[in-house]
Amino acid sequence: MSYFGKNIRKIRNVKKLSQQAFAEMFELKRGTLGAYEEERSEPRIETIIKIANYFSITIDDLLTKELTVNKLLKFKEDLPLQGTFEKDDFPKVPCIVPASEQDYIRYYDKPHFIEDLPCLCLPVDPNGTFRGFVISNEDNVENERGLRPKDVVIGERVQAENFLKTENGSLILTLVKEGLYLRKFYLFGDKITLKATNNNIKDTVIPLAEVKELWLIKYTFLQRLPDNASALANKLDYLEQEFKKLREQL
Repeated sequence: MSYFGKNIRKIRNVKKLSQQAFAEMFELKRGTLGAYEEERSEPRIETIIKIANYFSITIDDLLTKELTVNKLLKFKEDLPLQGTFEKDDFPKVPCIVPASEQDYIRYYDKPHFIEDLPCLCLPVDPNGTFRGFVISNEDNVENERGLRPKDVVIGERVQAENFLKTENGSLILTLVKEGLYLRKFYLFGDKITLKATNNNIKDTVIPLAEVKELWLIKYTFLQRLPDNASALANKLDYLEQEFKKLREQL
């Protein structure tokens, strides 16, 4: 059994290299590197030698042993930890940013592409599957309110068998062939209508069968403090003050 694929993947993670960056270092195509990591293809001996020499790893270790993080960082494995402490391990949420949005549409189902996305560490349910999304348009801006560019939403994955159970009016992130949509979800028969909050944006109607992914938005992170005041709240406050005055007069 060869550990080559697993080891180069670990090297990338330790050295904080994307698949693209690692591939370019050794004159490889990104898809070729992905095939190595997924053990769908075996590397040429010249490639093995280049990688082993570059990272000062013996060919034997690279191929026949599962490398440890300590070895890759040149730590001594027998170095004792100084004290112990407890920490919370927040789940890492892969986040789609504007620069990676088009690549996500193409490679959304490639595990190693998802691993290369920037991650947010958040106190969310560790048993769920989440996706972050940085907003780049004004589809959901209404009268200076709502979600604006650079705001971040976090969606929980809805499995395909549960698409029909999604409540109408839910804010969802949908992946279809044409792109990614952050809209409100409405189901009519075998089609869904994706409605933007911004009334200047036309509704998008898509056959349910064309939906590749659906993420139900659970959390939002705004680039500003939320404005909790509303016209209705102001009216209620005004009425309460008027009733108070009346009670004092009686």
